[in-house]
Amino acid sequence: MLENILNRSDFDLTSKSAFSNENDCFTSLSFAALVAKNNVPLSHKKIADNYMIIKKVFKFQACMSRISNVEKSLLGKYEFNTLENTTTRQMYYELALLQKWAFCGDEELKADSDKILRIRVNELKYLEASRYASISNEINDGYKALEQYLREISKFYY
Repeated sequence: MLENILNRSDFDLTSKSAFSNENDCFTSLSFAALVAKNNVPLSHKKIADNYMIIKKVFKFQACMSRISNVEKSLLGKYEFNTLENTTTRQMYYELALLQKWAFCGDEELKADSDKILRIRVNELKYLEASRYASISNEINDGYKALEQYLREISKFYY
């Protein structure tokens, strides 16, 4: 039955994703899904659940403020751009790094990981409230990767 459906469709199960190299013979999962299926810290899940609940209830119609200079300096400390200037690839790398930091033994790094994810969610809320008006081109679409990550790890997305 499944074989008949796949034969009629144009979907190729063995196609490589954009993140594959020559040594990979089969990867059809997106990098966002792979990041979300790793060991996700509980703090990341709580932030994602909070984001999804607020999005469903309020739909970000209220005006959200931009991030503060203190928050920008924290992002700058780890050489991260603001969300509207972040590419998808940079966001995937950043999310993997934040997950890694959340499980390390350094308490300051764990706290910074949670703070950075909260900053990113606040930036995403601002972008949604402003209808993405501050994004000037298609290349800087890291916000899509962040939102997909939050959807993947949240238990309130359906």
